Amino acid sequence: MIAKLNQLSEAIKKALEKKQNHLRAIGLPNNEESIVTEEVIEKVNDIGILIGQMIKMELPEILDNHIPTHWKQRSLSWGWTTVIWLAYVISESDHRKLPMEEYVVGVQNMLSGLCGQEVNSKDFTDDRLAIVLKHLSNPNYWIDLEKELNDKTIKVYDLEAEIIRCDATSSAVNHQVVPGGLIQFGHHKDGTIKPQFKIMMAGLDPLGMPNAPEVVSGEQADDGLYVPIIKLVDESLNKTGLLYVGDCKMSAFDTRVYIVSQENHYLSPLPLTGETVKDMEAWIDAGITKDSTHELEVVYRQEDDGSNTQIASGYEFERKHSAVVDGKEVSWTERVLVVKSVGHAEQQAKKLEKGLDTAIEKIEALTPERGRGKRQITDEGQLGTAIDKILKKQGINPELLNIDYEKQVEKQTKYVGKGRGSSNRAKSVTKRVRFSINSVTRNTDAIDEAKKRLGWKAFVTSSSSDKMSLSDAVINYRHEYRIERIFNRMKSCLKLEPCFVKRKEQITGLTNLLSLGVRVLTLCEYVVRRSLQHDEATLPDLHQENRRKKTNKPTAERLLSAFSNIFLHIIKIDHREIYRSLTPLSKLQTEILNRLGLDVSIYLKLEMIKS
Repeated sequence: MIAKLNQLSEAIKKALEKKQNHLRAIGLPNNEESIVTEEVIEKVNDIGILIGQMIKMELPEILDNHIPTHWKQRSLSWGWTTVIWLAYVISESDHRKLPMEEYVVGVQNMLSGLCGQEVNSKDFTDDRLAIVLKHLSNPNYWIDLEKELNDKTIKVYDLEAEIIRCDATSSAVNHQVVPGGLIQFGHHKDGTIKPQFKIMMAGLDPLGMPNAPEVVSGEQADDGLYVPIIKLVDESLNKTGLLYVGDCKMSAFDTRVYIVSQENHYLSPLPLTGETVKDMEAWIDAGITKDSTHELEVVYRQEDDGSNTQIASGYEFERKHSAVVDGKEVSWTERVLVVKSVGHAEQQAKKLEKGLDTAIEKIEALTPERGRGKRQITDEGQLGTAIDKILKKQGINPELLNIDYEKQVEKQTKYVGKGRGSSNRAKSVTKRVRFSINSVTRNTDAIDEAKKRLGWKAFVTSSSSDKMSLSDAVINYRHEYRIERIFNRMKSCLKLEPCFVKRKEQITGLTNLLSLGVRVLTLCEYVVRRSLQHDEATLPDLHQENRRKKTNKPTAERLLSAFSNIFLHIIKIDHREIYRSLTPLSKLQTEILNRLGLDVSIYLKLEMIKS
């Protein structure tokens, strides 16, 4: 920093000398006191790479193609307004409209240089940004906009949009609940008791790019949201033969019927409800038998070092389905994949062992020895109820434990009445009953049999085995985390929560805006990883906690964090720019730009602009 200040001081001196020499040359009075010197320092950081990436995606032009303009509109188009705002949102993790105008005041020269046109703070007033969200919330604009963006992205980045992942998330807010409004109380995964709205989203493999976000009221169940989102994806991609992957809520029969009727395919697990509960017992029995005879197909995962690790095994069978859609009968063959996951089985086995230990401890504590404050169980039915309650809470089958208890009766003889006893005096006998648990032991044979039934799950798919094997299906479903990463980025990196807009159109527009931001992050990450994999190379110095660590799978967030402490220095004399200097780009920053297919001139042109 001291070296940079010294460098800047020298630059100012040279600039002053240059100005003074110029005054002498043209014969004007050389009065140093009349020379006004101004120094401007603007933070650039990752704004350059973000705007460069969006330019490569042709996002400004695509937005301008579908968002209408007004004859009184300012010179900066809606497309460029959206791109600059989105770059700020990603860089600063702040979607609020109010700080944007003040931010632009401090980096006006930098933004004008990156965009190649004059950028004014009045282009980013609260009202103007609210209009951006209003336009982005309009389905008539958004559907066509997203369709063109998909076409360009898939073509430019050579993507194969064949697998679509669908899922929903809810976003808790502190807004007021209005009957029939967007904000409603509903089920939340983390148990939050707050009003919320829901986002249904589709993600395009292989990079997990968001597509067709749909904002709905918070009380709606997920099951009914799949068909509408699938319709939006079909309209956006205009392609058949897609494979839709989702959780068990997507396996509703009506959803499967619709997907098949549109000449697409599905892959999802079956929920343990209805007839599936009964069928699953027989399917697991068959799986255990096939496992004993080594007839199960083994599924392997390839590790980074090239080795293979077994992650599952299973078998499959087919069944026929038919339904009537719009007056036409639709028939298809469905494959049922009965799979045992190694990791899931181990996890359930640990849970079972923990439940057994807890149940044994609590059952043994039911019948303490007699003593002050030690409540005794005197009824066998009461003891049985207490044991059943413990087993149910721990999820333990009663057959897995052997519980031995006995009834203890103590007799006490007393003389009737007061005074000393005698041989002829009447006596009374009272009985004190208590139940005592002697031992609680494990039924090892039953536990071993129970563990064989752990980890099993049934999947259904309409895709044929020649297009997707059982192993492919398991691997495809295990990539479901990609859709979760979209939600995670929207909530954490782009700070959808807490949501500061309240009207429905503003929340919908903001969700669509942030989905564009996730697209930018996803493409940056995917392109760099693909380039590194192709060259069998790694990037260093991305982990501050371990500078020596190298990676070939950097996240977009770490890539952007590498573009820190980049500043544009501008020196003005007599209100004229005579000197521009940009913090030199490091070797790592240059390599990241090259791997993204972006020219370093995105940054370097900032110090070449002269006024």
